[in-house]
Amino acid sequence: MRFMLKAVMDTEKANAVSRAGALGKTIQSIVAELKPEAAYFTDDHGKRTAYVFFEMRDASQIPAVAEPWFLALNAHIEIHAVMVADDLAKAGPSIEQAAKKYAA
Repeated sequence: MRFMLKAVMDTEKANAVSRAGALGKTIQSIVAELKPEAAYFTDDHGKRTAYVFFEMRDASQIPAVAEPWFLALNAHIEIHAVMVADDLAKAGPSIEQAAKKYAA
């Protein structure tokens, strides 16, 4: 199943890692372990932020996904299941069925 990880890095911790010359290497290492479909880097409310899209088969994988961000960058993590257009198309009948049953 496809997931999106949002990692908002603690500024003080990320600055310390950056001053040590290891920020890029640290982020690259963490992201590479996920073998992502895509990874984007931006800011969120003025903090370094990563959005990483990857496959996860089982909820037991969550600690392996989250812990590197927590430990290396004191990051705030969110993990959400996401869909691409094909997934949404497959969900169409379920959406229509729910609409018929629950729409007022």
